[in-house]
Amino acid sequence: MKKLQKYWDEKPLAVIIVLAAIFRLVAVIFSKGYGMHDDHFLVIEAAQSWVDGADYNDWLPSSSKTNKPSGHSLLYPGLHFILFKVLQFIGMEDPQNKMYIVRFLHAAWSMIIVYLGYLIAFQKGGIKVARTTGLLLAILFFMPIMSVRNLVEFVCIPPLLYATWIVIKNEKIEKAFPFIIAGLMLSLAFSLRFQTILFIGGFGLAFLILKKWKEAIWIVIGFLTGLIIIQATTDLLIWKKPFVELIEYIRYNLANSGDYPNLNWYTYLLLIGGILIPPISLFIIFGFITSWKKQILLFLPAFIFFIFHSSFPNKQERFILPVIPFIIILGCIGWYRYMSESNFWKKNNKLYDRCWIFFFFLNTIPLFFISAAYSHRSRVETMVYLSEKKDLNNVLIEESNHDYYTMPPRYYLKQWKSDYFVTSVFTVDSMAKRLNASPPSLIPNYIVFNQPENISQRVESMKKIFPEMVYETTIEPGFIDKVMHFLNKHNANFTSYVYRTGNVKRIEE
Repeated sequence: MKKLQKYWDEKPLAVIIVLAAIFRLVAVIFSKGYGMHDDHFLVIEAAQSWVDGADYNDWLPSSSKTNKPSGHSLLYPGLHFILFKVLQFIGMEDPQNKMYIVRFLHAAWSMIIVYLGYLIAFQKGGIKVARTTGLLLAILFFMPIMSVRNLVEFVCIPPLLYATWIVIKNEKIEKAFPFIIAGLMLSLAFSLRFQTILFIGGFGLAFLILKKWKEAIWIVIGFLTGLIIIQATTDLLIWKKPFVELIEYIRYNLANSGDYPNLNWYTYLLLIGGILIPPISLFIIFGFITSWKKQILLFLPAFIFFIFHSSFPNKQERFILPVIPFIIILGCIGWYRYMSESNFWKKNNKLYDRCWIFFFFLNTIPLFFISAAYSHRSRVETMVYLSEKKDLNNVLIEESNHDYYTMPPRYYLKQWKSDYFVTSVFTVDSMAKRLNASPPSLIPNYIVFNQPENISQRVESMKKIFPEMVYETTIEPGFIDKVMHFLNKHNANFTSYVYRTGNVKRIEE
C-alpha cells in the first residue's frame, strides 16, 4: 500500500492513465451491443450498408427517395466506412470481431480526454486539481462505456479539449500557428457534431471579452479553413453543393424541435448533479459557477452550450456529453480554489474525506458492472443467431403489443432486405396482404417475437399465416438491460423468441 501511495504521489498521471486504460479495455472486451439508437443505426448500420453496396438510411443521392440531404454530417460514418472497407480487404467479416476493433479505436481516442483534462487542470490549478480531475475523467462510472460507444457527442470531445489546451498553453505567446491549429481542431469537432457550434461561439466570445483580437482572427481562419476542407468538400463531392447537410440540419431541428422529448429546463442540471454523484457533484457545480470571471475561456463555451440545451425543447441525455469534461475540469479548479480560502473546510477535513469515501463507494459499484455491460444483448444476439442460419431469407419482427416495432440491427444479420413487421396498427391481416404481394426473395422465413407479454396469443395469431411455425430459441436481455427496464419500463430491453415459419406457401389472404 505504501508503494502504491508513493507511486501515486510521484507519478499521478501514469496511475491515472493506467486506470483509465484498464476500465476502457474492459469495456472494449465485454461491452458489446450499443447504447441507444443513434450510436448504432446512424453510424454502424450506415457505414456497413455502404460497404455492402446498399444505403440503409437513404442518405446518399444515388438512393435518396427525395434527392435531398438528410441533415447528417457524413464525416463520422464515412470514417467507419473506410475502416470497414479495410477490414473487409484483410478478410475480417464477422460483425462482432469488427466491433472489437471499433471499440478499441474509440477507447484509445477517449484517452486523449483524460490526458488533456489532466494537463489543463495542472496548468490552471496545480497538481492537486490535476490529480482529482484526471481521476474523475478516468474512472467516473459512465466514462469507460461512453468511451467505446459510437456517439458523436462523445467523439467530438478530444478536438474541443485539444483546441482549449493549445490556447491555454500558448496564451502568452503571440504566434499565429498554434491558434490556427486550435481553429482547425474546432472545425473537426464541428464536423463531427454540428451542435458544437455553440461551444465554438462561446470560445470566440471569450476571446473578444479578453480583447485578444489577433488570436480570435487566427482561430477563425483555422476554423474556416478546416470547415472548407472537411465539410464543404465532402458535400461538394456528394451533393455538388457546399454545406447542404448543415443547412438541412438547421432546418430540420427548427421545424421538429417539439417532436422529441420536451423536458423541464433543469433536466440537465439534475442529470449532472446525479451522474457526478452528490455531494461531490455539488462541489464541482459550485466550483464551475464561481470560476466564471477568473477562467472565462473554460467557463463561457461550456456555459453557453449548457444554457442553450437547457432552453431548447428537445432534450436527450447524450446532447450534454460534450461539455461534461469541461464542467469537471473547471469545477475542480474552482472548488480547490474555494477550499484553500474556506475556514469551514479547513476545520472539517474529516467531513470532506467522508464525502470522497461516499463518492468512491457509490462510483465503484456501477463502474465495474456498467463498464462490462452488454447493451441491447437480445437484439444483437438474435440477429447473430439468425445470421448463422444457412436457409435464412428474411426476418419478420412481431411486436403487436404496441403500435411500433423495434428496428433490428441488421449489421449483425449481414443483410439489408426490407423489414417485415407486425404491430397493433399493422396487423397480422395486413401482413398477409403484404406477403401475398411480396416477391419470393423478400418473404421472411424466421419470426422474432419481442417481449413476453401475451406471447401465446400472439404466436397463435401468427399461425393464421404460418400454420407450420416452429419454435427455435429464446434469447434473454443482458443484466444491465434488465436493470434499466426495471428502473424505467420505457427502456425496450426485452426477451426475444425466435420461430421458423415453416412452409411459406400456406400464406392465406
